[in-house]
Amino acid sequence: MALTMEVLSFRKMMMIIVMIMMIGNMAQSELHHVGGNKISWSPKVNLSEWSSHENFHVDDWLYFGYDRYMYNVLEVNETSYKNCMETNFIKNVTGGAGRDVFHLQEAKTYYFLSRGGFCLKGMKVAINVTENIAATQPPVPPKNNASDARGIQSLCHGRLN
Repeated sequence: MALTMEVLSFRKMMMIIVMIMMIGNMAQSELHHVGGNKISWSPKVNLSEWSSHENFHVDDWLYFGYDRYMYNVLEVNETSYKNCMETNFIKNVTGGAGRDVFHLQEAKTYYFLSRGGFCLKGMKVAINVTENIAATQPPVPPKNNASDARGIQSLCHGRLN
């Protein structure tokens, strides 16, 4: 009976640890409104300029807000992006309501465009995704030796007691 309780207790502890890790990952992700606000997937917005000032990481999300009667969102490859080719897309992100989200699941460059000739009017964006960067650790101080002490002392003009 005691062994069964220990196993259950261990399983509960592991479940709690996994949940904490999942919550931590969710807290690290960010939602990016493509173009800068809730309805800015449009040819009137310089999407390349916007994306150049954003930092995208794995597990972040993109929010595409747009006029659902005019525009759509396609994930395409680099060649299709450069040439505004609407066929053979990777994924149709369009959900129909004009409020679509896309999960950035790996470190790579993602390419999106809108069909119907709008890509040629600038309605496309490349999103460069990098790995999540862990919080930086403070620098480790160098090992204390006589030459370091002399250097510090000379900087302080001999004011060390």
